[in-house]
Amino acid sequence: MFLRLLAGGAAAGLMGGLWVPEAVAAEPTLGQQVNAHIQKLRRAGSIPSDERTAWSVYDFTTGTKLVSINEDKPLQAASMIKPFLAQAYFFRHQEDSGKYPYDDLIRAKLEAMIRHSDNHASNFFINRVGADRPAPERPREVERVLKRYAGGIFRQTSIVEFIPSNGRTYLNQASAHDYSRFLYAMCEDRLPFVKEIEHYMGLPNRDRIQDGADAVPGSVELYHKSGSTAHVCGDMGVVVARDAKGVQHRYTFIGIIQKDSRAKDYGGWMRARGDVIREVSGLVYNFMRGRHGLVG
Repeated sequence: MFLRLLAGGAAAGLMGGLWVPEAVAAEPTLGQQVNAHIQKLRRAGSIPSDERTAWSVYDFTTGTKLVSINEDKPLQAASMIKPFLAQAYFFRHQEDSGKYPYDDLIRAKLEAMIRHSDNHASNFFINRVGADRPAPERPREVERVLKRYAGGIFRQTSIVEFIPSNGRTYLNQASAHDYSRFLYAMCEDRLPFVKEIEHYMGLPNRDRIQDGADAVPGSVELYHKSGSTAHVCGDMGVVVARDAKGVQHRYTFIGIIQKDSRAKDYGGWMRARGDVIREVSGLVYNFMRGRHGLVG
């Protein structure tokens, strides 16, 4: 019943009675700051014309969307798709826990996929979710499962390929808004076993939201998944910070930069674009510090 309710409200942006905040609630101030920063980088030549960016920030404390820039544009997902693969598996587990168990093997595979971004583990879940389909159709089956049970979340998500052994995955797509809706549902515990996914997203690893972002203190909690190829660099996550009284304030942060042509120096391009995401993350944290009196 829970799964049917979740799917039934897709067109209206409802998930089993849960309203998913949309961009109409956006406040201009922070969005204008982010846009001005990106335009400054474009004028300086740091972000050329063949690169598109997307940004999204949602403040749980006030219930407002603070940034919505190219939020509904489908972009390459890279490894940011991996929490979605986990959610598809948990939808299957909800259907039949015997056929799709949540046991030690699955736990190990989830940690490998989400924490360590292991591509073999990702393909393991694509094969398991799509096991009843011929191999070439299994990625699409993952997408169908997601949209069957939570179409209101995964609106621009397209899963059409396994993760190649060389990691050059360019065809799977999702929008910043898809990530935002998923993270909102994760924080509100509105998807089956989504708190398990949150656990794996919270395990220590390298990120582009806190690590190297000078304005973001090490004391914040972060639940995230990054992704990168020679065409895309991104990170999506939930930041949990505290004010001087110890009260928690959560916000989502999604930053994606996609390049039309393949980067000639993948490592250098990834580091440079990762630093752009860190700059914007710091800008967002400074705004939230002033808004909620965050420490650090």
